[in-house]
Amino acid sequence: MKYVDEFRDRAVATALAERIKQTVCQPWTIMEVCGGQTHAIVRFGLDSLLPPNLTLVHGPGCPVCVTSVSLIDQAVCIASVPDVIFCSFGDMLRVPGSRGDLFGVKASGGDIRIIYSPLDALELARKNPDRKIVCFAVGFETTAPAWAMVVAQAKKAGITNFSLLIAHVLVPPAMEAILSSPQNRIQGFLAAGHVCTVMGYEEYETIAQTYRVPIVVTGFEPLDVLEGIAMLVSQLEGGRVGVENQYARSVSREGNRRARSIVSEVFEPAPRIWRGIGEISASGLRLKSAYRTYDAELKFQRELGQLAEAKEDPECQSGLVLQGLLKPPDCPAFGTRCTPEQPLGAPMVSGEGACAAYYRYRSHAKREI
Repeated sequence: MKYVDEFRDRAVATALAERIKQTVCQPWTIMEVCGGQTHAIVRFGLDSLLPPNLTLVHGPGCPVCVTSVSLIDQAVCIASVPDVIFCSFGDMLRVPGSRGDLFGVKASGGDIRIIYSPLDALELARKNPDRKIVCFAVGFETTAPAWAMVVAQAKKAGITNFSLLIAHVLVPPAMEAILSSPQNRIQGFLAAGHVCTVMGYEEYETIAQTYRVPIVVTGFEPLDVLEGIAMLVSQLEGGRVGVENQYARSVSREGNRRARSIVSEVFEPAPRIWRGIGEISASGLRLKSAYRTYDAELKFQRELGQLAEAKEDPECQSGLVLQGLLKPPDCPAFGTRCTPEQPLGAPMVSGEGACAAYYRYRSHAKREI
């Protein structure tokens, strides 16, 4: 296990941890929303610096992890069509559906391309007019502006052999779903700084006041996370409720107005099924009617209509992990029947998955015990 002494500002980290210990007088349970923050906590052992009555739980802040089994099955189906070039970010290829994964399609001869930018896919469409270019558009609000921009460019250029299989999800509705659950035990949130860089944090102010939970917009470096925790427990212990911005070097209250504008021009909110959690109202994005011709689900209705109902692996407990109700090592399959090589669920293979973080940084310590 790697601890906090691996990063340079150890003295600052120690001071922040001491400040947190002196502030916390009663038990609190807080959730970091973003998988990047989860990896920082687990990799650097930040939770080991905190008082025992302060509990950190991991939320559904990994867009790869919450992409539904049915969407993975749709991706596998479309990618198997002979004249399709299927484009995806690399972290989606190993995510299991009920019909296998994209890596298996590629191994069987499917033309699957790993891209690093949505613009790469648009260039493929220009260079291959006789092929159908389909992109797996996955992500939170962070990546939505880039996909919206590419769709707008495709329409302007008259490119018709290009479409998106949309798996975009939105953070605020997921937070509200967690807070509305009868099982909820979350008393404060560390919000994802990269999402708020795009969207700002005005929406979070309503959530904070409605559910009476403090929220701190937080970055991803170890010191960011510790400072965010310190700010959050200060609110909790002081009986204050509001949104504070730890990540001020990147985030403003209104966010990136140009990015928000292109997203609202191309996309609109829609219901979305979250893997292991279920459907959350208005928690996803879909193309507006003016851009609907770029929707892969419509272009491939015939092929997708033949799919059987998608079913999640009953042994996978990732839904409980994503809701903060279970820590990855507490899943009976963790590290045995579920590994990065043979995953039961997406959190074990995603670069931001909580299960992957525990397996990479802590599984060996657990086995030695």
